[in-house]
Amino acid sequence: MFRPVQLAEGLRLHAPALTEETLDVLTPEAAALVVRLHRALAPERARLLAARRERQAQWDAGAAPGYLPLDEVPAAYGDWQVAPLPADLQRRRVEITGPASDARMVINMLTRGADGQRADAAMLDLEDSMMPSWGNVMAAVANARAAAEGTLTAEKRGPDGTVLKHYRLDPEDMPVLMVRVRGLHLDESNVQVDGETVAAGLFDLALVALHTAKTLVAQGKTPAFYVPKVEHYAEARWWARLFALVEGALGLAPRTIRATFLIETLPAAFQMEEILYELRDYAAGLNVGRWDKIFSDIKCLQAHPDRVVADRATIGLGRPWMRAYAERLVRICHRHGALAMGGMAAFTPGRDEEARAAQTAKVVADKELEAALGHDGCWVSHPYFIGPALGPFEAALAGRDNQLDVMPEAVERPDLLLEGGGPRTLDGLLTNVRVGIAYLKGWQEGLGCVAFEGLMEDLATLEISRVQVGQWLLHGVRLDGHDGPATGPTVTPALVRHAFAEELDSLLHTAPATEHGAWRRAAAEAERVFLLEPLRSFLTLASPLAEHSPAAVAA
Repeated sequence: MFRPVQLAEGLRLHAPALTEETLDVLTPEAAALVVRLHRALAPERARLLAARRERQAQWDAGAAPGYLPLDEVPAAYGDWQVAPLPADLQRRRVEITGPASDARMVINMLTRGADGQRADAAMLDLEDSMMPSWGNVMAAVANARAAAEGTLTAEKRGPDGTVLKHYRLDPEDMPVLMVRVRGLHLDESNVQVDGETVAAGLFDLALVALHTAKTLVAQGKTPAFYVPKVEHYAEARWWARLFALVEGALGLAPRTIRATFLIETLPAAFQMEEILYELRDYAAGLNVGRWDKIFSDIKCLQAHPDRVVADRATIGLGRPWMRAYAERLVRICHRHGALAMGGMAAFTPGRDEEARAAQTAKVVADKELEAALGHDGCWVSHPYFIGPALGPFEAALAGRDNQLDVMPEAVERPDLLLEGGGPRTLDGLLTNVRVGIAYLKGWQEGLGCVAFEGLMEDLATLEISRVQVGQWLLHGVRLDGHDGPATGPTVTPALVRHAFAEELDSLLHTAPATEHGAWRRAAAEAERVFLLEPLRSFLTLASPLAEHSPAAVAA
């Protein structure tokens, strides 16, 4: 039951969420800002989310996403430029990302590594790599504030409490600080305004901007954000209005806030130019969020029998629709003066030299392709790969900060719909199942990303695995077999349950006995989620309610 406490006129908080950490972050000024923003923007958000549901219903009935008529937003196709990029956002060759709630990880992202390499920017993530528990959200905001101040510290302790290592920032040698807020679809369940649940992304932006923007501006730096999951130019307009309202409330000059939007949904891929136009006062760039894009491709076209997708491991920029999407993003961004950011190298360092060498070769090849396409930078998920990812961009840039002068030759409105076909294999199904179990184990332990089998699996890769199995189930896909394509077993609920049992048994053989219960609970939850009908739009649409804790303070 929601037993709220009053923090500001109109704002109520779930009682167990009222902790000392909350009071440190959700100050009276912050609470008042959240109330003001919610009242201004909640009705339009509700309409935008309803429109998403209507569009998906149309696609499920046989329609497909596509380009807008040229007369719907005619100004978007004209000769215009985004607001001039601030100096500190013009060179973003390699960006590193990780959960904002983990202070040690944040410090490592913002610190030069043992090899002397440092990312150009670090994205502190409140979205796909962070499980949005209330404690994590509060820690993320506090960490962002301390990072902006240059005061963030952390310790690594042994089982007996002994401090094994101190972590601290060097304020004079830090990459650009960025924060990714949660998407439009997500609710922050622990906060209500006028009896309505608050949008998680609005809540994140309000608190982070309140606690960091003036500090950064005083240092001559830009308050920079990433925004995920946009699906329509009207949603980009909503975010632009949010930025303007935050600037006004905090007394910031117009165009102070800058944001990079991930183009990681299929409908957004068709509306890149319209989205960028709506954000022209605030845009720092667009990003090829390729993993979530694959998830969105499958989800949007789940009901189309001619669009049943191949194994997830076979889908990358080598696929025609994926390459066309990346080339289109570079072309549109550079035409209008915005940076075009490439995708993620999601590796975690292998356990031996041979494995690490193979991973490094893949990272270099991937980034050589992105740099050749004209991207201005890319992402990595681990400091080990900053150097390998940086090399191809340094070579392509040849001393320049970016590649804004590069304009790929490409079809103006290419076909961006995924192509159905194989391979569809039992190994692919088992990979999806393993990722599901491993990710849900981390999720149940409060983690939003897990290092698993040499990769950093976050919510995006879990979502791909989940919807791919769901699409295969919906269409009764027959997997490839020894005798060729579609000669293996048919994907049925029974086969999926068998795959979960088989993979759980394999995982239990290598896991400590003390973790067996956790693995079994994760497998049971993952199996339930994978077999849900109809296919849900996201793993979750809301953060979990905070539970009673000794840390809670009296209302």
